[in-house]
Amino acid sequence: MNASVLRPARNRKLFGQVTALSAVGLLALLTGCAGPAAPSSATSGEPVSGGILDVSISAEPGCLDGHGISATQQQFLGRLIYDNVVTLDENGDVAPYLAESWDVSEDGRTYTFHLRQGVTFSDGSPWDAEVLGQNFEHMRDPATKSPLAAAYIAPYVDGTVVDDYTFEAHLAYPYTPFLYTLAQSWLGMNSGKAITEAPETLCQKPVGTGPFTVADYEPGQSISYTRREGYDWAPEWLEGDGEAYLDGVEVTLVSEPVIRHQSLVSGQYDLTENLAPQNAAAVQADPNFTYENLPRTGSPYVLGFNLSRAPFDDLAVRQAFAAAVDTKAVTESLGFGTYTPIDSFLSKESKYYDPSVEGVLTYDPERANQLLDGAGWAGRDDEGFRTRDGKRLTVEVPTVESSTPSPLLVQLQGEARKVGFDVRIIQLPQAQLTELRYAGDYDALAGVWHTNTTDVLFIRYHSSEITGERIGQNSSYVNDPELDELLSTAREADDGPVAEEAYSEAQHRLLEIVPGVPLYENPSQFAYANTVHDVAVDTSHPVPVLTYAWKAE
Repeated sequence: MNASVLRPARNRKLFGQVTALSAVGLLALLTGCAGPAAPSSATSGEPVSGGILDVSISAEPGCLDGHGISATQQQFLGRLIYDNVVTLDENGDVAPYLAESWDVSEDGRTYTFHLRQGVTFSDGSPWDAEVLGQNFEHMRDPATKSPLAAAYIAPYVDGTVVDDYTFEAHLAYPYTPFLYTLAQSWLGMNSGKAITEAPETLCQKPVGTGPFTVADYEPGQSISYTRREGYDWAPEWLEGDGEAYLDGVEVTLVSEPVIRHQSLVSGQYDLTENLAPQNAAAVQADPNFTYENLPRTGSPYVLGFNLSRAPFDDLAVRQAFAAAVDTKAVTESLGFGTYTPIDSFLSKESKYYDPSVEGVLTYDPERANQLLDGAGWAGRDDEGFRTRDGKRLTVEVPTVESSTPSPLLVQLQGEARKVGFDVRIIQLPQAQLTELRYAGDYDALAGVWHTNTTDVLFIRYHSSEITGERIGQNSSYVNDPELDELLSTAREADDGPVAEEAYSEAQHRLLEIVPGVPLYENPSQFAYANTVHDVAVDTSHPVPVLTYAWKAE
């Protein structure tokens, strides 16, 4: 660890910090490491410069170019190296970042960005209007294979460089979520020089304007970040200025939840980005740690059906499967009391969530049996599974291969079997799973979709988002003209009553279509030692931000 020096304190807000409840003994230590020391009183609250923050993560994205991935970990990792055109402030409103201001035309189709001057990328190249245009093109370039950023800027047609620091973005139609999406970690700004000269290197060696740079990346193992010299353009909501305090951040892949927990409490790591729910109570009760359990906006965890083929092309079968699942029991079993069950297709934390949708999709095995009988699946084979015309009612759900099957899918398998579904869990390598996903060759997929805007409903369920020329995220293959019209109206409307009404009707329409089984809110659960100070929580994603975090000796 480098010699520590004191720097003047800066006023900063902490968002969502949770106080530990009570003291309990530390769990078993790893490799004889001592647990985290209590915060040093010698610092007197004054930030200390220096030190490496050791972080464990449950998975790594396989690529560090946010434009080319949709990995959850990018929410956290992206904030280390990237800055965004805009940010969301502490109230959730769009606020300046790399753009100092912007104007929107009366027809809502032209956004004029006035960019901050003096910002540079870590390769020394400047941030300017031309680079903003390059980033938009990189997001939608087929070679980037963007599963997310391209969808978020889909209405973007082209842009005009008015002058060095003024850029006009032209949209095909009014798109109110545009600014919100530009605040998300996946849409951080890449170096224009790198995009032009070596775009293929951005996965391994991304070049941003953020507070840290990537020093070394070993896929499947670790990522080393070092402090960016000269950084001085953090968003205002962080209430800080200048460079980061930490010398660097060392991120290590620790896929096993038990080891992630033990290595945190033993002091091997200062922070873990994905604390397993079974360890939450112990960490929450330990005064040496801060624990966070924050719901993400967007789509909750859903087992999504593929409506384009049997058996889920039949509404009755979809309704039957949804009625067969005891969501509360599944959620309690998986989340150890830390998950929040939900029975709708939009997170309750999202803007325009309509509580009147609650109570429609309920656990009702008797109704599930009646629906299946009525749909012609009245027969039973010698194993108790339903049959029709001699064919078993089978549902194949692919998932990434692991040493043990997905606990969620195993739970759903057991629930559905009670009414006669044969749910088969197909474990595949990630590359093969991705191939099946893009080809639509599956019966159902489990997953979530977090975004900071209610436009998640468009991304997940509008027919234009079915994978075609561009990778789409409508993996349920919903193609419903009534829903399309509602989602388009909401997307084009200004924030207010028109959008609220359209989103409300869309939520109700989804309950009629039943494109899947909503299960529980998508949680962000992380914890860190109390030797780490001033960990902020992102305003677009509820994950830790380390720009002005520091470690006490």
